[in-house]
Amino acid sequence: MPPERPNPAYPECVTRLIAEFAALPGIGRRSAERLAFFVLKSPEPEAMRLAKAIADVKRQIRHCGVCWNLTDVDPCPICRSEARDASTVLVVEQPKDLISLEQTGSYRGIYHVLMGRIDPLEGVGSEALTVKDLLLRVDDPKANARGIPVREVILGMNPDMEGDSTGLQIASELARRGVRVTRLARGLPSGGQIEFASKAVLADAIACRQEL
Repeated sequence: MPPERPNPAYPECVTRLIAEFAALPGIGRRSAERLAFFVLKSPEPEAMRLAKAIADVKRQIRHCGVCWNLTDVDPCPICRSEARDASTVLVVEQPKDLISLEQTGSYRGIYHVLMGRIDPLEGVGSEALTVKDLLLRVDDPKANARGIPVREVILGMNPDMEGDSTGLQIASELARRGVRVTRLARGLPSGGQIEFASKAVLADAIACRQEL
């Protein structure tokens, strides 16, 4: 199928704007055109605020030197906070996972973001992740938040084949370091029904059962 030709009725800069919007994940050509015309119809201050927000994100946001979370200060506020337990590190795949966990308000330790997961089919090995940085934090307290030794690492990868493979490899590396290794509990969600649960979910529910 030949590529769609630009509409000659659009000025060249509008065509470029549509093309940039269309390159975004989940945005098709029609949606890109709607977004472009929304920008065109917006007052100039509103459009320039959008442009400035994009520019500021690219110029100011970086990875925390300790946990690899996205931040505009280094170390990030979580790693710097005296109210957090820096001896407990929860390992997640992406910054968005960290945000979801923070929104629960129930975790008071700190994090380590792998920036992905091991996926042999996609050619992603542990060397492409921040596993070495995690191990350095365990080996050398100076590399951890506030110079505090790591006593527990919680594996919080997604409960699928790639997530479990990543967790097993990290657990193998940590086993030789004398640090406690745990994982997030799995099982039946509140409000769920057993008949609709998969075998893996039911197995985890049995393994992680609790006393009443």
